[in-house]
Amino acid sequence: QVQLAESGGGLVQAGDSLRVSCSASEHTPFSSYAMAWFRQAPGKEREFVAAISWNADTTLYEDSLEGRFTISRDNAKNTAYLQMRSLKPEDTGVYYCAADPHSIVPQSDIKKYYYWGQGTQVTVSS
Repeated sequence: QVQLAESGGGLVQAGDSLRVSCSASEHTPFSSYAMAWFRQAPGKEREFVAAISWNADTTLYEDSLEGRFTISRDNAKNTAYLQMRSLKPEDTGVYYCAADPHSIVPQSDIKKYYYWGQGTQVTVSS
């Protein structure tokens, strides 16, 4: 059973930086999965943020977020990260990590992701 757990969310001010983490359970073949971050604002659909290939060779970002957000991973620690900079109130939402056990190239299609964490709340005040 693959279990993902996000952490690191919180309340920050506009312009601040924040890093959220996603840890996979001990026996998860984490290093073979593409990983992604999605977010969901109140009343809105869950949307793609960023994805990274199993070996971190390839990353993919939602166009408007590239440059402010950076996805990374540490396979030795079974952990993926999302570094967020220059945060804006519109970045507020629940941030979810997800694992894609099949794709070689990271995908933005939510349907590719089989395993999900429970989410961590990020709130950016103006």
